[in-house]
Amino acid sequence: MLWSLLKIIFFVAIVVALTLGAGYLLEMGDVAVLRAGGREFVLTPLLAVIGALVLLLGVWLLLRLAGLMVATLRFLNGDETAISRYFNRRGEKKGYEALSEGMLALAAGEGRLAIRKAERAEKLLNRPEITNLIVAQGAEMVGDRTLATKTFKALVHDDRTRFVGIRGLMKQKLEEGDTETALKLAEKALTLRPRNEDVQDTLLQLQARHEDWAGARQTLSAKLKSGNLPRDVHKRRDAVLALAHARDALAAGRVEEARRDASEANRLSPDLVPAAVMAARMEIEAGKPKVAAKTLTKAWEGQPHPDLAAAFAAIEPNETPQARVKRFRPLLTRHVGSAETRLLEAELQIAAEDFKAARKALGDLAETHPNARSLTIMAAIERGEGAEDRIVRAWLAKAVTASRGPQWICGKCGHVHADWRPLCSNCDSFDTLAWTEAPQSDAALSGPTQMLPLIVGALEDRSTDHAATDAVDAEVVDDTTDDVTPAPPDTSRI
Repeated sequence: MLWSLLKIIFFVAIVVALTLGAGYLLEMGDVAVLRAGGREFVLTPLLAVIGALVLLLGVWLLLRLAGLMVATLRFLNGDETAISRYFNRRGEKKGYEALSEGMLALAAGEGRLAIRKAERAEKLLNRPEITNLIVAQGAEMVGDRTLATKTFKALVHDDRTRFVGIRGLMKQKLEEGDTETALKLAEKALTLRPRNEDVQDTLLQLQARHEDWAGARQTLSAKLKSGNLPRDVHKRRDAVLALAHARDALAAGRVEEARRDASEANRLSPDLVPAAVMAARMEIEAGKPKVAAKTLTKAWEGQPHPDLAAAFAAIEPNETPQARVKRFRPLLTRHVGSAETRLLEAELQIAAEDFKAARKALGDLAETHPNARSLTIMAAIERGEGAEDRIVRAWLAKAVTASRGPQWICGKCGHVHADWRPLCSNCDSFDTLAWTEAPQSDAALSGPTQMLPLIVGALEDRSTDHAATDAVDAEVVDDTTDDVTPAPPDTSRI
């Protein structure tokens, strides 16, 4: 408010001053005589002042015109001038508009339009580090791999975009299946950007696929240092890599190296069943059964597993079934009530021919959670207790179509593996195998169902030849149950 008042007062003062000055000039009686070209011009003081002002304006305009002519000559000569700056700003404006339209075209999935806009922006802006990115992505979108490769290679030659170019070429090689070249590009990209999570993951996957376990462990450490991996996950995956390296070392005959890496894998992740099994078996071979038993017992506390029981049995392979039941007591008293513990105890009691104890250990597992193992154990118990053949055959018939129970299954693609491995054999995913139960589908059961008559036998029309049929049935049952009767854990596997 005060500022507005001051501006009004100042304006009024100027108007008053000009008015007083003009009035003073009009009252002056003196005149000015101007002679030009033989003619005389008589000027009053007011006209003289106006003429002087007009003359000054003309001189100023003349100087400005001369400056414009000089700037035009310099512009034509290629020098930077106001005119060139004007056209440059105009070109930059159009270039950035084309660049924006190219980015929008990429977002809309219009690859060819994005390429055209990027090429126009390059002519106007001369910014290849930006426009080449749009061209490369647009070329990939429309399937022009030649143009995309050419553009990525151009990006590699610029220090500012070298990482982007290498990363783009790496992804192309991965899509082509050229993992050897992709591995080298990933290693180069990681040296440029050591903290880039995407490159770290890609390099780790490629190193694991090429069984470069030492290099994979270094990449894993880099992920931990850069904060891209939680510490607990790092320990688990580092254990997986150490175990994989131990297996390769053992296959190559480097026993001490294999023992060291297996022990380290078990230390890093005590619940990693394959690591505990391998470490324990190598301790058994080294004559350290107590160390092996401690390792297996600790692993069993984390997750009961039949491979742990098999390794535990290998500590004393020649003991009697009764002695084995007693020695297995530390395992049986842990995770009491779990399916694996109940199944293990039932198998041990069957081997000791204590079928009553086996039935008690198994409980209602065959009814509440039936699978091939629990149903087969139930058939063995019935046979051991002298049940009728039809009862044994009925349990075996259920076992044919039942779930196989927990298996090593890839959590990413669902592929089932017979044994644990660091990489899924189907999708090459790293550390995705888990000991879990696969869902049963109707299609999976249709084949085994057709085998039921061969196992069960014909139950109808028995009255015509009762005695002969019973004899045949007894022989079938004996053969079948001999094949499926559970035995003590297999101690030959590592």
